[in-house]
Amino acid sequence: MKESAVSADPTQVLAFETDCHIFDGCGFPAPGLHSFLFEPLWGDGTSNVYFDKTMLLALLGSVIIIGFFWAAFRKPQVVPGKLQMVAEAGYDFVRRGIVYETIGKKEGEKYVPLIVSLFFFVWMMNLWSIVPIAQFPVTAIISYPVGLALIVYVLWVSLTFKRHGFVGAFKNFTGYDKSLGPVLPLAMLIEFFSNLLVRPFTHAVRLFANMFAGHTLLLLFTIASWYLLNGIGIAYAGVSFIMVIVMTAFELFIQALQAYVFVLLTCTFIQGALAEHH
Repeated sequence: MKESAVSADPTQVLAFETDCHIFDGCGFPAPGLHSFLFEPLWGDGTSNVYFDKTMLLALLGSVIIIGFFWAAFRKPQVVPGKLQMVAEAGYDFVRRGIVYETIGKKEGEKYVPLIVSLFFFVWMMNLWSIVPIAQFPVTAIISYPVGLALIVYVLWVSLTFKRHGFVGAFKNFTGYDKSLGPVLPLAMLIEFFSNLLVRPFTHAVRLFANMFAGHTLLLLFTIASWYLLNGIGIAYAGVSFIMVIVMTAFELFIQALQAYVFVLLTCTFIQGALAEHH
């Protein structure tokens, strides 16, 4: 029996046999769904009350973000120090580059704290993928993107009803346009399901799918680098390790991009809720 890097526990991220290499008669230990499952750190995994690694990372990520901005702005200076300058640059990027550009300064100012919080939270959850020891993007577990998308969905729907009333909100959700003539009922039905079901679904799945796929590729090349360390396979292991570096750099870009896309879509939803229906 080969020695396993994580014993027989299939719930760890990098579950593979440390003595298993190519030409040793053992198959390639490919990553799978087991790479996204974790044993509870506290509680019983068979019940609804437990605490696992992803929850710990989400909690730590929240503490890091809050701690960073608190440290940056607890004693703000007219001439900012390095920490305050970085925090202000990040805050202004989201406020001016996303919120103002999408919603507008007048309407968007009140939503800046929410959008800034969402952006940095999603980014931090994504970044855990390349942090040593953690090495897992929290948003690769679909419940987290779904929870965030649900917050946006509730805000979007409630804002639409508050701004337009029941009839106006109905027109907003269905894309009511009497100039469509006989195809209007079909168009309204399609728009209704697209707006209230498909849009929030894709909002969550887009983030989840990108982080899931990215983490799987990183695992694939990392495990392959180790698996190929035997005989002539060492040459291929070097190529695989280069791909690990390349994929890590690419993941850094995708992690920031997906945080940007998530909050950009959030702003688009809010802007649509506030816009007058014509």
